[in-house]
Amino acid sequence: MSATKRVLFVMGVSGTGKTTIGKLLASSLSVPFFDGDDFHPKENIQKMASGKPLDDHDREGWLKTLNELAKKHSVAGCTIACSALKRSYRRLLSKDIEHLVEFVYLKGTLEEVSSRLEKRSGHFMPKSLLQSQFETLEPPTDGITVSIALSPEQIVERVLLQLNGSD
Repeated sequence: MSATKRVLFVMGVSGTGKTTIGKLLASSLSVPFFDGDDFHPKENIQKMASGKPLDDHDREGWLKTLNELAKKHSVAGCTIACSALKRSYRRLLSKDIEHLVEFVYLKGTLEEVSSRLEKRSGHFMPKSLLQSQFETLEPPTDGITVSIALSPEQIVERVLLQLNGSD
């Protein structure tokens, strides 16, 4: 299957570069990019901004919305940035289009990501919630895993190689 006919979910904890990598991948593949954060209901944003982590119930409607978005764009392909921290979340995101979905896991240590978040401003997700994201994270055993220690360009290059079966 061609990389352009896939729905790519770029996943990982907050601060791993999902939006940056997602935009670069979408551009490389000539498919639309969607930032999952833009689809959170106002209540989720407010909860996170106040320093409270989301629970499974908070995430369910958001994940279903992203699944509908993915299905809508499944014929031509798209790239969606979404934390997708748990296996159950990834199952919901790929429901009914499993054969078209690829998860790209941006892997980093708590120290690496924490350092990045210290430099980031203007985002609703406070650094104080990072530990809870790592505690929730169930790293995927399938899909594509790339270290955030690489440059964005190197990450995209590795992802594209793996999508095309060259790695």
